[in-house]
Amino acid sequence: MIKKETFFLIVLVFLIGSCVNSETKNYSKSDDSTSNFQTIIHEDVNREYVLYVPDSYDGSFSVPVVLNFHGFSGDAYQYMNEADMRILSESENFILIYPQGLYLDGEPHWNACPNGGDNKSDVDDFGFIETLIEEISSNYNIDLERIYAVGYSNGGMMAYGLANHKSELIAAVASVSGAMLDCTGPTLHPMPVIHLHGTDDLDLPYNGNNYYNSVQNTLDYWINFNNTNKEPIVNFDNSGDITIEHYVYDKGNNSVSVEHYKYIGGYHIWFTSTFQEQNTSELVWNFLSRYDINGER
Repeated sequence: MIKKETFFLIVLVFLIGSCVNSETKNYSKSDDSTSNFQTIIHEDVNREYVLYVPDSYDGSFSVPVVLNFHGFSGDAYQYMNEADMRILSESENFILIYPQGLYLDGEPHWNACPNGGDNKSDVDDFGFIETLIEEISSNYNIDLERIYAVGYSNGGMMAYGLANHKSELIAAVASVSGAMLDCTGPTLHPMPVIHLHGTDDLDLPYNGNNYYNSVQNTLDYWINFNNTNKEPIVNFDNSGDITIEHYVYDKGNNSVSVEHYKYIGGYHIWFTSTFQEQNTSELVWNFLSRYDINGER
């Protein structure tokens, strides 16, 4: 498992294959009137996020929330276009939030471990997300038992960090081309997990290395934590431009499951290939939406 002190090395490597081009790192504000750029103050720092509220929302009943975290050096607006869940937000009636990370050595990042020790980032991102949820819940009728964390790359690390250290807020998590750091914490309830990863990922290698956990090590952690079946149900789809294998570890505590989509030859990306005619956003939502904080709905 990855040690907290290796976080600095991790984020430096992301400079090689990160989420955005350098010319897009100035947080250009979108012209899309339904995607609102917002700021809140946490620990005397202005924190930014993009808020998308579907037209179907009228406040008459509580709706879920999806937090979707960009990768290292990412811009929330550009990431929203790459990892676009707005159509699903409209059809499924959930509020969608793309938070913006603060700078580390000139690059936006997420601190996916608690502060302390020799962790190279001292940004309180867990506290920021807690403050953000409080802000959203004070302005909108949200279902506090159906808040989900999704992330790409370093954002996937952040989703896992919330699963470990803010599980009282998070019902289920999804990681796309991400990894889990070694600062695992006191998760307070069975945690549904979906992990999508390419076998040719050079930034966070599928089989791991000296700095990163392998995908299977991460899956095994949650399989054991959730007490799911150890032998997965496996199926695949080779109808598109890439073969995708699907692994389901089911029948865990509170009926949660751990699922994995393995993209054979896939790179370090938010995947555009579809599995049984479902794109990445649909795969993620269809998994997360099965659960609330108490388990399977």
